[in-house]
Amino acid sequence: MTDGVQALLNEVRKQREGLKLPELLRRQFKDSPVQVNNEEKPKDSKPVLRVLQWNLLAQALSQGDDNFVLCPLEALQWEHRKLHILEEILTYNATIVCLEEVDHFTFMQEMLGKAGYDGSFFPKPDSPCLYSDVNYGPDGCAVFWKKDQVSLIQQKGVVLKDEKREPTNQVAVICKFTHLLLHKEFFVAVTHLKSKTPYWQMRHEQGKYLEQTLTKSVTPSTPLVVCGDFNAEPSEQVYATFRKSELKLGSAYCYLSDKLEEPAFTTWKVRGGPHGKNCETAQCIDYVFFTTDFLRPVSLLQLPTEEQIGKDRLPSMTYPSDHLSLVVDFVFCG
Repeated sequence: MTDGVQALLNEVRKQREGLKLPELLRRQFKDSPVQVNNEEKPKDSKPVLRVLQWNLLAQALSQGDDNFVLCPLEALQWEHRKLHILEEILTYNATIVCLEEVDHFTFMQEMLGKAGYDGSFFPKPDSPCLYSDVNYGPDGCAVFWKKDQVSLIQQKGVVLKDEKREPTNQVAVICKFTHLLLHKEFFVAVTHLKSKTPYWQMRHEQGKYLEQTLTKSVTPSTPLVVCGDFNAEPSEQVYATFRKSELKLGSAYCYLSDKLEEPAFTTWKVRGGPHGKNCETAQCIDYVFFTTDFLRPVSLLQLPTEEQIGKDRLPSMTYPSDHLSLVVDFVFCG
């Protein structure tokens, strides 16, 4: 961890302690037990590319009568959430940070800039945040990167399209970097697809459009990482679109399991439902895809247990979002 990251992390923790907020939910890394392409993990290999994926929950969308009914209102206040959000990102000290539902990009850019990061942001064309009584601007996708480890070559924002090739309200950011130590080029993409079960077909079309865009943009010999909140469980067609892509993408969190299965959940929340009944959902809808020919996940941040999350689920006083961050250590191969 660099001096800049550690100094800002210490400052954030000091502020949190001053407000008497509980400690952030702690998790541990686990080495991947699974080989990629039947290759042995080199004994002396060191992770050189750490990627963090997280839907951090837009502040303007975090409050409301039908939202997180078991979450204390205090936990949803921005003055509290921003400290836990920064602590989560800084604790894991990733080279690349991919975020969704960012509606405080200027704040994030300013704070993470103190730790040596630069960033790129692309808002939704018609963000629902703008219709909240209290809002901070549109939400969208963002990528942050450590300037002392990677150099940005190019970037572009993409408005995803539907089956008629009409623009939708979901977006992606695609960046190309050079790894300064290894002199290797690689791509990173982040996206956030349409939410809610009835829109599975739109998610499929949005995903197909992004996959086709990436296929055209990424040279065949260049590593690629695709992060995002896909709002789709592994049974949906959009998941298959990426797993069966000609880009030869694996899903990193499958490599936590000997059975190569996705985790049981990446989000766990309780929302208000009709007739006063609460609706609880635990789903796996967030992913870190990667090109298996060129990258190998060697360590992953484990997901918490149900007991660690707590009976009121997410967000909570110990975790600022309804989605859990995913963090993967990659080595380049091939």
